[in-house]
Amino acid sequence: DFEYLPGKPVLKKVNIDVKKGQMVALVGPTGSGKTTVMNLMNRFYDVNGGAIKFDGTDIREFDLDSLRSNVGIVLQESVLFDGTIADNIKFGKPNATQEEIETVAKTTHIHEFIESLPDKYETHVSDDESVFSVGQKQQISIARTILTNPELLILDEPINGLDPIGIAEVRDFIRELCDTSGKTILISSHILSEISLLADDVGIIDHGKLLEEESLKELEAKNAKFIHFCVSDAQKAAKIIAATFHSKDFRLTDANNLYLYDMTLPVERINRSFVESGIEIQEVHLCEDTLEDYFKKITGGEGIA
Repeated sequence: DFEYLPGKPVLKKVNIDVKKGQMVALVGPTGSGKTTVMNLMNRFYDVNGGAIKFDGTDIREFDLDSLRSNVGIVLQESVLFDGTIADNIKFGKPNATQEEIETVAKTTHIHEFIESLPDKYETHVSDDESVFSVGQKQQISIARTILTNPELLILDEPINGLDPIGIAEVRDFIRELCDTSGKTILISSHILSEISLLADDVGIIDHGKLLEEESLKELEAKNAKFIHFCVSDAQKAAKIIAATFHSKDFRLTDANNLYLYDMTLPVERINRSFVESGIEIQEVHLCEDTLEDYFKKITGGEGIA
């Protein structure tokens, strides 16, 4: 639990398990509490209730230097400091060797654009977008963070503001960090289509509460095809499906709308049964829930992206 001000909870009963060697995504609308969770994990704030444990130990038992050498965080807005690219990469580890710098540059896929610049590792950073794209800035920030070899890498909206090419590049090397380098990663995003290509597990957060936490496979299984019947009497239609077709895999939303999830049933025979029982059929549609549909459903109608 966390409150900025007494009596005004920002997070309440958020319980999430980030397993070693996996990538867990925390998704939710802007203002849902994603960044606050990440700031708490890096002790930018202290929890008001409960605890955050790293490898079984409460993070409050770590001194800050020890914690931040084990837990690396890259914030949404990439920050570049005055100096060279090498200076920026080794900011958190001033005694880093050239070999270490080149290794993380290759791991984060920035060695190619570094080598294409006039002075390898000596080009001075700036906010000039003609020198560095948003994606390149993000990659430099991540290179800086993983130079200390943290066991847990926290990435807050790492693809926010990137163009499609930049998204693909950052997505690929983040997944590679998990699969090849064995990093444990907690990533936040509101871009559901990208999360579906990245994460192993997903935590859905809204208004400071964790609504669900499950594997991506489990989440995708809930995005099933279904038949939407708009009829004159949905209650009567439901009784026919249950009694005649022996299925309870349906949902009623009101007096006229029935959603049938059992795709093995013969739709033509169902329609015929409805008509023979005096039920008028206004519409019948084959539909398929998307991730966005599912998020809207569990967050009470509010989508993400």
